[in-house]
Amino acid sequence: MKRRLLFAAIAAATLLSVGCSTLDERQREWIFQPSDRSRSTSAEYAQGMEEVWIEFDSKVTERPARLHALWLPAAQQPQDKPVLLYLHGARWNVSGSAPRIRRMQELGFSVLAIDYRGFGKSTRELPSEDSACEDARAAWNWLAQHYPDRPRYVFGHSLGGAIAIDLASRVEDEQGVIVEGTFTSIPDVASSMKFGWLPIGPLITQRFESIRKVASVHSPLLVVHGADDSLIDPALGRRLYEAAPGRKRFLLVEGGSHHSTMAIGQAQYREALAQFFSLK
Repeated sequence: MKRRLLFAAIAAATLLSVGCSTLDERQREWIFQPSDRSRSTSAEYAQGMEEVWIEFDSKVTERPARLHALWLPAAQQPQDKPVLLYLHGARWNVSGSAPRIRRMQELGFSVLAIDYRGFGKSTRELPSEDSACEDARAAWNWLAQHYPDRPRYVFGHSLGGAIAIDLASRVEDEQGVIVEGTFTSIPDVASSMKFGWLPIGPLITQRFESIRKVASVHSPLLVVHGADDSLIDPALGRRLYEAAPGRKRFLLVEGGSHHSTMAIGQAQYREALAQFFSLK
């Protein structure tokens, strides 16, 4: 319901707004919903994770940027385990993803999870598609600098999946990409909602065109979707998978919602990682 109201608001603003800059800012607010809050049940899962700070000069905003991140090394023999860049979705800060971060650790990864600018303790400014994708690249560079000899993977949930696809389309040193509950583009998501008949597609500024960018992803791609996802239609995940040119796998988790797919499908995740990426 909240996502339907979100795109109804985007539609109304698009049709009624006369200021392009104002329209762009409104879309960024509605799509990212930046916050320094986490789910109340998630804070305890973040305890014990190491805080990391990533600083760089932003070419997008032409200002210094500072990202807050959480680092969780693999539980056993972390020096031998692959590292994973975790990219969260909209609304909640990185601590809100702590349960998923721990599940990825349980699957054998050391995990770096970042907050984009505008979220949590990161630089306080309104995020955009360009700035969030730049943040992901800065975090990827941090991992390459600190763990140059370890296999590196990228994971994105929901909106973070689109950011993960963008990153993978620009770099060539990732061992694999995992996306969950993500989509082909923001206009496609808008058209799949109740108000999808409104002609707002051409006026959406934050487009996240993963359907186009995935053609440049050449590492193995695992696309995961919950069969009961009521926020992002599983058909969009399937279309993204079908558009990928390289080695790929689509995993549909029966009973999985937008937020519960990883928890419900943990065993399926483990099997897919073992078979598809040869990870144990």
